[in-house]
Amino acid sequence: MEKDAVIQALAALAHPVRLEVFRALVVRGKTGLTPGTMSEALDIPANTLSFHLKELAHAGLVTQERASRNIIYRAAYDCMDGVLGYLTKNCCQGAACAVEPDTAASCKC
Repeated sequence: MEKDAVIQALAALAHPVRLEVFRALVVRGKTGLTPGTMSEALDIPANTLSFHLKELAHAGLVTQERASRNIIYRAAYDCMDGVLGYLTKNCCQGAACAVEPDTAASCKC
């Protein structure tokens, strides 16, 4: 994955609503969700959700497919895996990357 694509994906996920929407799609899996279902379940107005879905799609993090009158959105696992792979490539210069308990506790994640 190219650096610019990773930056775009991380920037898209840096918004609380987009992160919440993306996580909901990841949890849902391959069946995906319609905008109406997401709007209701996440308590996000439809027009706001539409804007954020467009941003996630532009970053390559979600896909959309028309199913009769509905649009089904799904997490783009290949893109997510690419971002994670980019971030962990050459981790610890090839050495074991065990995290010490004290170090893990200081993470603000």
